[in-house]
Amino acid sequence: MCSRMSKTAEEISTQPQCWRRAAELAQGPVVRAALPAPGDDVAVVGCGTSLYMAQAYAAAREAAGVGRTDAFAASEYPASRAPGRLVAISRSGTTSEIEALLGSLPARTSATLLTAVADSPCARRADAVVELEFADEHSVVQTRFATTALALLRASLGHDVEGAARAAEAALAAPLPLEPGAVEQVTFLGHGWTVGLASEAALKLRESAQAWAEAYPAMEYRHGPISIAQPGRAVWPLGSLPSGLADEIRATGAGLAETAGLEPMAALVLAQRFAVAEAESRGLDCDRPRNLTRSVILAGDRATSASRPSDPDREVPR
Repeated sequence: MCSRMSKTAEEISTQPQCWRRAAELAQGPVVRAALPAPGDDVAVVGCGTSLYMAQAYAAAREAAGVGRTDAFAASEYPASRAPGRLVAISRSGTTSEIEALLGSLPARTSATLLTAVADSPCARRADAVVELEFADEHSVVQTRFATTALALLRASLGHDVEGAARAAEAALAAPLPLEPGAVEQVTFLGHGWTVGLASEAALKLRESAQAWAEAYPAMEYRHGPISIAQPGRAVWPLGSLPSGLADEIRATGAGLAETAGLEPMAALVLAQRFAVAEAESRGLDCDRPRNLTRSVILAGDRATSASRPSDPDREVPR
């Protein structure tokens, strides 16, 4: 059974200090040179959780008005897209789709990899590597590495990462906005750069607790997904809700997590905690999620594990 002392829960609790360290790192000349500069045409790629962090950064960079920025799943990267700068996110540096993409980019595209493992196949194919070894994880399910990578990217855009870290510290101590075991389904909503966070929150609930979780842009929720809202189900915003939507949700009888005013990455921390607690309520071990491995390495058409995810006490590879 998952508990407060699980590896996943421990790693969730370390995020504020990891974010602060990433924000400091982002100010250094080496990292600044490795990250996109204002005016750069940028593509950002990832897989799974890293894809959702890529989506969040791409939307935030576009909103900042500093250059065209698109996010793609590495496996769906369009051959016609040839940006000046590509940013890839891979915790292990072993993800097959990332490695293959980095090895096939045109010479005019400079690739930067954000990773926890600098000595890795993906790192050897990148032009620059930003190592976040201090945010590496024992867990199969990603939490602190992904948010630390996003904190570094947000810091490079001038976002208030210190404010996010303080809000996350409060979120670590706050009551959960939903009762674990009391809802059969949760829909996460985002807007702008928090759409990626909403997708990540839903993924955490599916991975950790085998729970029914969905995610949408907040305005899109009205266009069909609200049809599943009913008593016993809930909606969880990451960021503010459009005017009138909260009332529409309540009218369905569905619960509404009161997180709309919370800094979005801190709201994601709450969602991570909820995923762990929901797993515990179901008698599941969130350190050993079903059917998952720490990294996906493709051998032909077969997915294999990059390490030994079944053992949460193993040493994390460096």
